[in-house]
Amino acid sequence: MDLFSESENSVRISVMFGYLSRAFAVSAVLAIPAAAAPAAPCGTGSFQAWLDDFKTEAAAKGISQTAIASGLNGVTLDQAVLSRDRSQKVFSQSFEEFSGRMVPPRLTRGANMLKQYGSVLSRIEQSYGVPGEILVAIWGLETDFGVNTGKFPTIRSLATLAYDCRRAEMFRGELMDALRIIERGDLAASEMRGAWAGEIGQTQFMPSSYIKFAVDFDSNGRRDLLRSAPDVLASTANFLASYGWQRGKDWEVGSPNFVVLQQWNKSDVYAKTIGYFATQLAHTP
Repeated sequence: MDLFSESENSVRISVMFGYLSRAFAVSAVLAIPAAAAPAAPCGTGSFQAWLDDFKTEAAAKGISQTAIASGLNGVTLDQAVLSRDRSQKVFSQSFEEFSGRMVPPRLTRGANMLKQYGSVLSRIEQSYGVPGEILVAIWGLETDFGVNTGKFPTIRSLATLAYDCRRAEMFRGELMDALRIIERGDLAASEMRGAWAGEIGQTQFMPSSYIKFAVDFDSNGRRDLLRSAPDVLASTANFLASYGWQRGKDWEVGSPNFVVLQQWNKSDVYAKTIGYFATQLAHTP
């Protein structure tokens, strides 16, 4: 299997096991009552009518007309996203199968990244307590170190899934947070492309996680998880630290830090692969 298809598969697996846990984990933290207009029922009427109602709701929640227009004008339903959502299969690979396929092809590049960003990773560990090996392992597994972040227009994907009735409320919230990312100037709507279920950036954050955990580590005024490796790595560390990562402790299965990795991705196989990859990086000259 070539690098691109491997990365696409890793993103698919991450979406399957990761985005729900990450999105639900922050939804309770970010839920703020608002006197907004009643939401249009999912899946009823035309998509455009639903979208117009959503724009009204977004405005009632304080999002500017500029952000609403730039994010939502011209957005159409994406049948390819609905097809992907309905065709998800249960992940059945063992840890040995998955880690054996995903880690060896990325180990040399991961070791190089560990060296290339050594000073940045050291500062991140000082700030958040998360070692560089863990961050580089996540980076590699999610998008091959930023090479393959996904090609689906994020706003279109989220609007499609919010209109659909399978997890409408969750994706309504994610769509609202995507507009907030635009509003605060981190990314333009046209830049927001990623996995089919709305994950964006080099470590694949849902918009709610982006709002909650993204940091401007390179101090350029934007939290840019598409292009800035320091922002990407520090934001990932911020996520893990927020869920209780213990500074200076290992990440063996059963440890408190392994439990934190399971907050990143609920799949034991995926969480174990992060830990295995990080351990291999720690022992690579």
